[in-house]
Amino acid sequence: MSNAAAGLDLDTVRVGVYMRRSTDDENQPYSIEAQDTRLEAYVQSQPGWKIVKKFKDDASGKNTDRPDLQKAMQWAKANMIDVLLVYRVDRFSRNLRDTVTLLDELESVGVAFRSATEPFDTSTPVGRMMLQLLSMFAQFERDLIVDRVTAGMEKKAEAGEWKGGYTPPGYAKDPATHKLVVDEAEAVVIRLMFDLYTKDRIGSRSIANELNERGYRTRSGGLWAFKRVLTILENRVYLGEIHYRDVITLDAHPPLITPEQFAEAERIMDSRGESHSRRATNNSDYVATGRLNCPKCKHAMIGTSATGKTKTYRYYTCMKRMKYGKDACDQDRLNADALDQAVLDSVASFYGNQLDLIRDAVNEARKVYESSHDTVTAELNTVKARLKTVTAKIDKYLDAFEDDLFDADDDAAKERVRGYRTEQKQLRTRAAELREELENEPTMPDAATLEQVNTNIRTIIKAGNPNQRKAVVETFVVKIKLTGPGRMVPVFRVPQTPAPTDAANAKGAEPGISDSAPKGVRVCSSLVELRGLEPLTLTLPV
Repeated sequence: MSNAAAGLDLDTVRVGVYMRRSTDDENQPYSIEAQDTRLEAYVQSQPGWKIVKKFKDDASGKNTDRPDLQKAMQWAKANMIDVLLVYRVDRFSRNLRDTVTLLDELESVGVAFRSATEPFDTSTPVGRMMLQLLSMFAQFERDLIVDRVTAGMEKKAEAGEWKGGYTPPGYAKDPATHKLVVDEAEAVVIRLMFDLYTKDRIGSRSIANELNERGYRTRSGGLWAFKRVLTILENRVYLGEIHYRDVITLDAHPPLITPEQFAEAERIMDSRGESHSRRATNNSDYVATGRLNCPKCKHAMIGTSATGKTKTYRYYTCMKRMKYGKDACDQDRLNADALDQAVLDSVASFYGNQLDLIRDAVNEARKVYESSHDTVTAELNTVKARLKTVTAKIDKYLDAFEDDLFDADDDAAKERVRGYRTEQKQLRTRAAELREELENEPTMPDAATLEQVNTNIRTIIKAGNPNQRKAVVETFVVKIKLTGPGRMVPVFRVPQTPAPTDAANAKGAEPGISDSAPKGVRVCSSLVELRGLEPLTLTLPV
């Protein structure tokens, strides 16, 4: 477009004005409105200058990925402006390399670059040098901003404050304390997600569908998606923790989920291949996922599929082979339809037909329990003693901090406290494991328990959905060993008969059966692994 075509005199200088409001400027000292007012005044003071286009971005200056900056450069290359004017160089870019590149592009198309507040002439070597110096200081200032923001967020995390940005569903930020507080309306949905996943054992896609069918929506009003569900299920913020870089703060805010339920969600996620590292290859209708390892390289075998002309073929494929090819592992793929059916059939028949084997397994488990009781008790006492010592050390540091006996910014002290907190968490976890091992003495389930378990298993396998059938396998099958071509050995757990409680007796609860799972998905609540015993060898159909 020429000056004449634009309705301007030939002596008129066509000016394109570029303004940027930065997302990383404290208190936003250079608002779009303030820049606009001052640039209008500056253009009016220049003889023959006329603004023909204004470009406005609301973005960081760390790179050139800004819509209106790209438009401004397009106008320059199309000879639609003579000058590109900014209020300050750092509004144009905070990166020295980007600034030099952009200026070279402007110079190559004959467009001048000017700053309304910084006097330099890019047509001279001195002017170009001054501009590069200003750009260098702009980049330096940005780097300082990044360091200040990072340090500030680390301090917030250490103090148990929310580090900024989007607050996780189920929480809101207290404007006075900057800590997370429970949003009860959203917290109901979060707890429901964990219950559906850990108690009902339904998959992430089914959970998303269930939430949408019940009318629950995301904070923005959209539908729930399975990836969003998985992100929530693995977010430790729901345990009351704050994580930022290397900073981990426990008990920072009220938890929504118990550690036991979160750990169960982690276990299920890992066994199903839904954890973050394995999510891309997950497929929820493979019932043996998490129970099957490659007999050659010992990596997990995961569900895969191939589409033929008339149907989709399902396989279990070694993860190493899938990622790196047959040269890494040449284990053949397994027919998933045949293997899944064989596993389900074995589970359906085992608890009704293998009473002698179950009795032998329980006796073996009792021998292990009795022989290791003293050792486990001794380890528990050692762990508890160390836990008491570590807790006392943490309390000592906290008392010293409250009494102003050491600087809160002392890096060495913070690192030591962080180490003690990590050890404290590990000791608590180990103590819980040892207590559970001592409390769960193996016993032979009574006939009523086995009969009810067997009935429920058969009902779910026959009439349940894929997620429910998979939950049965996850609950009752420890692992599946591949012993040869077309041959496998499932290793089962044995249900335990819990001591009846007054509440259970009052309700008439069935022994050994959990009544916390709705929709007919009811499995035993406590199990003993068949250790070292291989009950069945199954031959898979070709």
